[in-house]
Amino acid sequence: MSNGSFVTEFILTGLPHAPALDAPLFGAFLVIYVLTVLGNLLILLVIRVDSHLHTPMYSFLSNLSFIDMWLSTVTVPKMLMTLVSPSGRAISFHSCVAQLYFFHFLGSTECFLYTVMSCDRYLAISYPLRYTRMMSGRACALLAIGTWLSGSLHSAVQTILTFHLPYCGPNRIQHYFCDAPPILKLACADTSANEMVIFVDIGIVASGCFLLIVLSYVSIVCSILRIRTSEGRRRAFQTCASHCIVVLCFFVPCVVIYLRPGSRDVVDGAVAVFYTVLTPLLNPVVYTLRNKEVKKAVLKLRDKVAHSQEE
Repeated sequence: MSNGSFVTEFILTGLPHAPALDAPLFGAFLVIYVLTVLGNLLILLVIRVDSHLHTPMYSFLSNLSFIDMWLSTVTVPKMLMTLVSPSGRAISFHSCVAQLYFFHFLGSTECFLYTVMSCDRYLAISYPLRYTRMMSGRACALLAIGTWLSGSLHSAVQTILTFHLPYCGPNRIQHYFCDAPPILKLACADTSANEMVIFVDIGIVASGCFLLIVLSYVSIVCSILRIRTSEGRRRAFQTCASHCIVVLCFFVPCVVIYLRPGSRDVVDGAVAVFYTVLTPLLNPVVYTLRNKEVKKAVLKLRDKVAHSQEE
């Protein structure tokens, strides 16, 4: 960090709300967080123990569940602390750096992973006979590693651009976690160049990934329409529908916060709740309720556990 960084801790203002809502909000977000962790752990467990789910699609889904579990963990516990007591709003400078890094690391990795998952679905539906050879175990591992490395690099750029500036005055972050836009407002220097680079960096990554996803699904729809049986078309559409839902839930909030001119604290806070709290919970719900294979595996695991307890 710069020698001009005099601030040793920041104060998170938290979500804008009436004080009387502290307890209800704490209870609601705590329940959502617990369900998020348990839901994603369940998916990881089911994919691990059921050999029928040892396929590229579910390998990427297990990565997604792992990311969602930790993405929620990076932000929600600190938000809960801001609702419990005023002292819980404080966060040290280095903890803020770490939170911003891991938030963007996991978020950008998820962005790249959605792109890989859409390409995987395109290959599975458009080239079913060659799919197994094209998406071998080695190819899946390389793609997964690539998403994590790309996310790490992207996050490092965001973190360095944000925290190499001097912070010597106000320390109240108008947010419930450390994110680049509200932190840059506190810098004791001109941030226009940093904001522009961050805007372009996120814009290229988000728009590039979203464009590839759209192209993949346009090709998928064309391939599905060529399937002769109605049952085949229905199954193909059903497989892709869940992925489309979570992709939209991820990208739309990101566009609202990072790719629009200006920054409005109340709007940013409300939208951030959607993709840091609700979307990680939505993923396991969507993938279990809309996916027959996962539901069957969950029921099989439940019956196995019940049988072992009877013995």
